[in-house]
Amino acid sequence: MTFLKKCCGVKLIAAAAFAMLIFSFEGTCLDYVEAHSNLADSFSSLVDPNEGLTSFQSLTIPSGGRDESLALAFTGLADDICFFDYNPAASCVLKNSEVAVFHNSWISDSNIESLAATWRLGDFGFGAKAKCFYVPFTEYNIFGSRVAGGYYSETTGTLNVSYNFFRGYYFKGLAVGANLKGGWRSIPDYTDNVTDAIIEKSGLSQSAAAIMGDLGILLRFNAGKLFSSRDSNLRFGLSLMNAGVSYTGFESARGIVVDDPLPTYLSAGVSYKFIPAVTLTTEFRQPLNFKEFEKSGLWSAGAGVEVEVTEFFEVLAGFRIKGANPRISMGTEFKVRKFVVDLNYTFDLTSSINPINHFSLSARVNLGDQGRKLKEEQVDKLYTAGLDEYAKGNLDAAVSYWESALSIDRGFDPARNWIKAVENSQKLYNRVINMQSLDRK
Repeated sequence: MTFLKKCCGVKLIAAAAFAMLIFSFEGTCLDYVEAHSNLADSFSSLVDPNEGLTSFQSLTIPSGGRDESLALAFTGLADDICFFDYNPAASCVLKNSEVAVFHNSWISDSNIESLAATWRLGDFGFGAKAKCFYVPFTEYNIFGSRVAGGYYSETTGTLNVSYNFFRGYYFKGLAVGANLKGGWRSIPDYTDNVTDAIIEKSGLSQSAAAIMGDLGILLRFNAGKLFSSRDSNLRFGLSLMNAGVSYTGFESARGIVVDDPLPTYLSAGVSYKFIPAVTLTTEFRQPLNFKEFEKSGLWSAGAGVEVEVTEFFEVLAGFRIKGANPRISMGTEFKVRKFVVDLNYTFDLTSSINPINHFSLSARVNLGDQGRKLKEEQVDKLYTAGLDEYAKGNLDAAVSYWESALSIDRGFDPARNWIKAVENSQKLYNRVINMQSLDRK
C-alpha cells in the first residue's frame, strides 16, 4: 500500500509539473508565435501549391495521443492501437489486445472523437475503428440573424486484418495487413437566400461517401543491440494509405459524380531502440494524387523520441515538417495497471495561433496477451532444462526438452538449432565409429 501511495504521489507531481509547463506558455504566447513564425520562414520554400486539392482531410488528422506526441512518425513503430492510421500490418504483432478512446481538440471548435479495438490470436490480428471529425455550423442571413445550424462532420469506419509470416526468434517475421474503410461527409441543410427557409436535403446534395483501403508491411529484427530482450530493437514499416474514391451529388439533379481525390499517400518509417528506455522513430510521406498525378502534394517528414522514465511514466516529443508550418509536439504517458493514458500538446500555427488550444487525449485498456507471455516463460524453462541435460551428456533428454519447447512455439529458433547440432554430432560420431570399424577389418 505504501508503494502504491508513493507511485500515485509521483504521478500527481509529474502531471502537475507537465500541466504547469504547458500552461506557462500562455503568458509568453506572443513570443512563441514569433519564434514559430521565424521557424516557418526558414521553410518557406516548402509551401505546397497543391495543398487542399483532396477531400476527406480528416483522414490526415491524428486521432490524438501517443502517435501525435511522436509527430506522427508511427509507420515504423506501430506498437499500439494507434496503428490504424499508419500501418495496418501491426495488429498481428502487438503485445496486447487493446480497446481505446481518443479525443482531439483541433482547429477552433472542431473536434475528433475515435473508438478503436484490436485483438491478436497468435500470428493473426484484426480490429475495428470509428472516427468522427465535427465542427459546428451556423448560418446567418444578411441581417445577422441566425437562420440555420447543425454540424459539418466526416465519419470513417475501419476494419483491419493482418498476419505475421515467417516468424522466428531472431527474425520476428514479415507482418502484412490491410484496412477496408468507408467514409461519410455530412453537410447540414442550408437556407434560401430570399425566404430564409431551410432547403430540404440541400446539405445531402453536397455530402459525400468514400470507400478506400490501406496496405502495409512491418519488419522487425535486431541490429546493434546492446541489451538482452526478446523484443526486436529495429523496425521498418511501409504503407499505402487512403487509396480509393469518393462520390458526391446525392439527392442532386446532376446525379452522383466522382468527388475530389482522397488524401492518398505512401509512407515509410523506421524506429530504433538503442537502449531499453529510449526509442527513436522517423517517417517520410509522399502524397499521391491518382486523379491528377502531377498535382500530388509535396513530401512531409517527422521524427520523435520516447523516453521511459519509470515503468509507469514516459515522456515523448517530436518535430514534423509539412509545408512551411513545422509542428512541435510533446506528451506524457501514464500507466495504471491495465489502463494507459496519453496526454499530448502540439504547437502548430497551421491549427491555431493560440498554442494553448491544441490538446489531445487517449485512454487505452490492456485486454491481455491471451497467454503469450506465459508460453514464453514455459519455452524458456524447457530450453534451459535442455541445456542442463546437454551439459550432463544426456542428449536424448536434451532433445526431448527442446522438442517440447518447439511444440509450444514453432518459431523458437535456439531450440531448433540445438537439435540440429545434436543430430549433426550424432552423425559425426556414427561416421567416426564406422570408419574405425572399417580400419579394424
